[in-house]
Amino acid sequence: GGGEGAGLVRKEDWDSLSDWGQLVRALKLGADTSPVALWVGAMEGFHLVSGHLVQRYSNRTNPDYHPAGALLTGTLGPLYMEAFSSDVLGARLMGGELELDVQHVLFGRPKQPGRYTLSLSAIHDWGRGEVKSAEVTLAHLDATAVLLVQREGRRALEMHVFAGWGGRPGAGGAWGAVAGVGADSVTPTLDLRLRLEARRQHGGFRQGYFGADYELARLQAAGTSGLPLAHASFPEGYSVYAEAMVAWDAVLLGEVLQRHLHLSMGAEAFSWGRVDVDGRLAVQLLHRNLEVAVKGLAVGMRQPGARYLASGEVRWRFLGGRLYALGQGGTLLYPTAEGPLRPGAFASLGMGVDNGR
Repeated sequence: GGGEGAGLVRKEDWDSLSDWGQLVRALKLGADTSPVALWVGAMEGFHLVSGHLVQRYSNRTNPDYHPAGALLTGTLGPLYMEAFSSDVLGARLMGGELELDVQHVLFGRPKQPGRYTLSLSAIHDWGRGEVKSAEVTLAHLDATAVLLVQREGRRALEMHVFAGWGGRPGAGGAWGAVAGVGADSVTPTLDLRLRLEARRQHGGFRQGYFGADYELARLQAAGTSGLPLAHASFPEGYSVYAEAMVAWDAVLLGEVLQRHLHLSMGAEAFSWGRVDVDGRLAVQLLHRNLEVAVKGLAVGMRQPGARYLASGEVRWRFLGGRLYALGQGGTLLYPTAEGPLRPGAFASLGMGVDNGR
């Protein structure tokens, strides 16, 4: 369907340096507990520590843009740091968050680190990826207190409260505030994370600005304005945000990524009527030989110009699980030179081999 003179390979998949990032599926140096660790690959549902600026972000929502992102983590005494780039081969989202263990600073190394923390995050979008867009800078300050900690063997329960304030440097009156509660529960077979927040938006700033829809919204925000997110108006008001992440396995939660069930979902309802929802559900069946996953994104529901995306995946493993057949399909939104996003669909079949689940 590429028109006269079109080749066998779709040129939009390889027309920028950033597209070569798709050759790297995942590269990890160091473990989660290492003092320094590096991860490189496609970003899907990415949070930056508190998640109040970068929340459930995906760097390949634009089907013409295939970058590899990178995340660097480090711990030094009472300090914990995360720095990331959404595109290691292009000037796009860059920033990080620095978290300070207040109890460690005041009273020395605590038995339970991270109970009382202050963190500062800052993100800048250089706007020079696949398609040039406006530069944007956001910053956010957060305070967190863990009120309840229960640990017994491989079981743990934490409940915490947090509050924060953020803004858009250089844009007067653009600020937002947030307060909420969260709970994390871990057992040998279940990892459960829950979060509930009340938010205030003012002057065009909002929490979760760099979210699941951002790679499309930076070109054209959901709604009827037809403007990029950096220039589109965002009503002042309040919102309630809820998020749940559940990983369950009937056998044992190990270091490998195998899970009988994995659910990640976030939803935000605004006082002026808009609702945003995105999530992914994956289940493993038939002795883990069959994995079925569905993913959906809905932005601007209950408002004109709402945006919807949905996809699904089926993976069948055979010959001991090393070989697999894969089928995928779903909807897409393609950027156009004229401005509006063009709806499309995709379907794919393939086979693969791996030695780690």
